[in-house]
Amino acid sequence: MNVTLRQLHVFQSVATTRNFSRTGDAVGLTQPAVSRSITELEGQLGLQLLNRTTREVTLTAAGQRLAARLPRVLEELESTLQDVQDMATERRGRVRVASSPTLSANLLPDCIAQAQVRLPGLELVLLDRMQSAVLASVLSGEVDFGVVIDPGERDALHCESILTEPFCLACLPGHRLARKRQVRWSDLQGEPLVLLDHDSGSRRLIDRALAEHGVAHTVAQEVGHPTTIFRMLDAGLGISVIPTLALPPEGLARLAVRPLVPRVDREVMLVHRRNRALSPIAQAAWDLVKAVAAQRTGAG
Repeated sequence: MNVTLRQLHVFQSVATTRNFSRTGDAVGLTQPAVSRSITELEGQLGLQLLNRTTREVTLTAAGQRLAARLPRVLEELESTLQDVQDMATERRGRVRVASSPTLSANLLPDCIAQAQVRLPGLELVLLDRMQSAVLASVLSGEVDFGVVIDPGERDALHCESILTEPFCLACLPGHRLARKRQVRWSDLQGEPLVLLDHDSGSRRLIDRALAEHGVAHTVAQEVGHPTTIFRMLDAGLGISVIPTLALPPEGLARLAVRPLVPRVDREVMLVHRRNRALSPIAQAAWDLVKAVAAQRTGAG
């Protein structure tokens, strides 16, 4: 059965007015279009709903039964459709976001703070995880979206780049490389490196840059969080290549930080499952994270 909402509205009006002309004026149709709509409805139902003469329009028994129930049905349907439509502007609810440690520490706090001001009905819940776990939680549907370093493999993901940032060198102030204003990748030759482990989205990019510049090196330690790297550098265990966002806003008082040249960037991305649309409130959170990242880029 292929009954349309317009056909039902037309019938309801005819049942009320008992006049095709007045119904046409009420619903914005010509009299022939009203008649055609009623005929099509009757054809779909397989029943005559109206008795038509040149002098009057009356309801058949089937028409009376439909007319008695139709207002409640249409009211319920229109209320349901309005509720669904209101979701387009809904700005209340919980959004779960997974993020890797450097982004959780240095980008997401600003996002959560701005959400409280700009979207007070949004509860932004952060899951702080290593990148491999972030991607797993996105693909499983545990979270609405993730904030990650370019994952490389994107077949199952919708990705949007929001920020690029360079890698830099961190070392003790007395180290030979701290005397340079900028450090070439080749200058790292032979140095013991303390690096983020392979669960980090950055490690793949660091290893590729070292290989491209032919840097022979030893990995003194592999750790999961930049804060651990800084403590190991303090202890004299080596030097490190770190993303700029890993640096605390107040800087590193006991370490020297130098730009690495030629510049190698990592790309920060928002990701969600491909072919799975975000809810309106999750889309609002996605857009807010983009806006905060854009502010950071502009400030830099």
